[in-house]
Amino acid sequence: MDDMERIKNLVRDKGYKLTPQRKATLETILKNTGRHLSTEEIFWEVKKICPDIGLATVYRTILLLDELNILDKHNFEDGRYRYELNHPDQDHHHHHLICSKCGKVFEVEEDLLEDLEHKIEHNFNFKITNHKVQFFGYCSECLEEKDSD
Repeated sequence: MDDMERIKNLVRDKGYKLTPQRKATLETILKNTGRHLSTEEIFWEVKKICPDIGLATVYRTILLLDELNILDKHNFEDGRYRYELNHPDQDHHHHHLICSKCGKVFEVEEDLLEDLEHKIEHNFNFKITNHKVQFFGYCSECLEEKDSD
């Protein structure tokens, strides 16, 4: 089953309707996988396919999708939340590298903390269900600019 079908079923199972506006918002998020878009960025992308949609509608849709655990909400310390599709079949969340100058976000797919998680679980008798890691620094392009100054 693809992501759209999985999400449609989940929304309906929770008693909500998949309105055309919600569907357009979902399609936009799916089309921009890996981009970590803010509510405003999602809105402007949705507006291209659904010109009459309002920011409040997109905002409410994102809140609903977040509440249903369909989206992951990230705070990259740039003054706004960013969203990406939650993939429940993945064993772990990926980690993020955030450039402090240009704001680009890079994903690190490998689980860097697996050994540490096992050690914590054993030493503290604590079951870890999730973790989030964000590294802040400078991307290669910003480093090159900095070096050429």
